[in-house]
Amino acid sequence: MPAAKRDQLLATAERLFYEQGFHATGIDRIVAAAGVVRMTLYNHFASKEALVATVLQARHQRFIDSLDAAAASASPGQVTLALVDAHGRWLEQYSQHGCILVKAMGEFAAHSDELHALAATAKADLLARLESAVARDSLDHHAGLARQLFMVLEGCNTAMALWGAQTALADTRTLVDTLLATARSKAQ
Repeated sequence: MPAAKRDQLLATAERLFYEQGFHATGIDRIVAAAGVVRMTLYNHFASKEALVATVLQARHQRFIDSLDAAAASASPGQVTLALVDAHGRWLEQYSQHGCILVKAMGEFAAHSDELHALAATAKADLLARLESAVARDSLDHHAGLARQLFMVLEGCNTAMALWGAQTALADTRTLVDTLLATARSKAQ
């Protein structure tokens, strides 16, 4: 049962942090929404900062796992597109109002170097996966392609909240297709 309570706290905290912000969401709100007492939270997490770190790490791991699964099952030459599509599916399902990591970076830039660095490192993980995908697709000759794709995907994170999933994802795919077509034409 303790693992179930911990998972319940994590899921509740993640939802509230995403919807309301990290600083705006207090411990009392989290425990009330999770249906546990304050002591239960502190039995699992030493502090609110530890809870935030665990939420960010767990969410990021789920995201990375979804990207890795897509890349692993992609056809040769289609790894980058598989990663982009997996990113889009993640946004549709879990991040229609922006990226929780960007929210964390903004809220913790002046308050917690550790949490800010954790979020920044998670963003670097996405770039590393794009670099790997571009290399697997033999497009790594195109200097900066992975970085450009990263910029497009990060822009999509913001566009989701502005224009909705359908428009943001369609425009993202158009930009990605253009970048990849350009890189492929330079390879020939």
